[in-house]
Amino acid sequence: MSDATPILHMLAPQKHMSPFDVNMAADAGYKVIVPYINVELAEVTGLIQDAIFSRPPNYGVRTGFFMGGKDAILALDMIEAAKKAMVPPFECSVFADPAGSFTTAAAMVACVEKVLKEKFGKTWKGTKVAVFGATGVVGFASSIISALEGAEVKLVAHRGIDRVIKNAKISKERFGVDLEPVPGETDEQKNEIIANADVIFAAAAAGVRVVSKEQMQSAKNLMVMADVNAVPPPGIEGMDLFMNGEKLPDSEVLGVGPLAIGDIKYKCESGLFKQMIDSDKPLALDFRHAYALSKQLVGLV
Repeated sequence: MSDATPILHMLAPQKHMSPFDVNMAADAGYKVIVPYINVELAEVTGLIQDAIFSRPPNYGVRTGFFMGGKDAILALDMIEAAKKAMVPPFECSVFADPAGSFTTAAAMVACVEKVLKEKFGKTWKGTKVAVFGATGVVGFASSIISALEGAEVKLVAHRGIDRVIKNAKISKERFGVDLEPVPGETDEQKNEIIANADVIFAAAAAGVRVVSKEQMQSAKNLMVMADVNAVPPPGIEGMDLFMNGEKLPDSEVLGVGPLAIGDIKYKCESGLFKQMIDSDKPLALDFRHAYALSKQLVGLV
């Protein structure tokens, strides 16, 4: 197996494969990287079988598939299609990280979890979490990860609650977690959500202000807020890019900034690529595996 060239096939449902992910895969050790664009779910089976039958079975673990794009459910469906296409002993590894968001979500949850443990002696069990940007991939994945760990999670709707209700239904069906959709379109609604939260994940679009200084100062239960937005203005007012458990300005709330999260995200994505290359058996990796590795990276395990 050590003589087999590590080859990675990268599938993008849209017209571009992310250069970020290509670079990450190359730096992790893949020697041949082939992007495929405009890939549809129905095409995954044929691509997988074309790849696995071209190499002897003991070379299969040195063949990888990466599912990109910007759709969390489609990426997960592609992994399932890939697993069903395997014909043991002809198999390969697969890894889904659409828009890099699974590893970003995992890193955010792990970074906040470390702050909760070290500063407050708390775990996710029973912790009240409000997720802003809940319809995006980072918001979707972080809400499921924290709920699987025992958090009570609210999905905040910015523009109509229907999409958030849909995400909650999908999360229940696929992962067995109960997520609560809540409207957050008005200041009054947002104020109430923020006031009742222990933790806030800000995963809204870049450059969108989610929480103001006044809102966090009036939230007596709030302990930690995390923001993945590195584009000014920050999603959380006063958030520093490198903040990692320090107090936000004029507040007792602790912040976790986008570059602190990004450092763990970068190491996590690279680490999962390396796991595929080094494994002696085929792997199927998604945000749950990213979370397990992120916990190791922040020193929780």
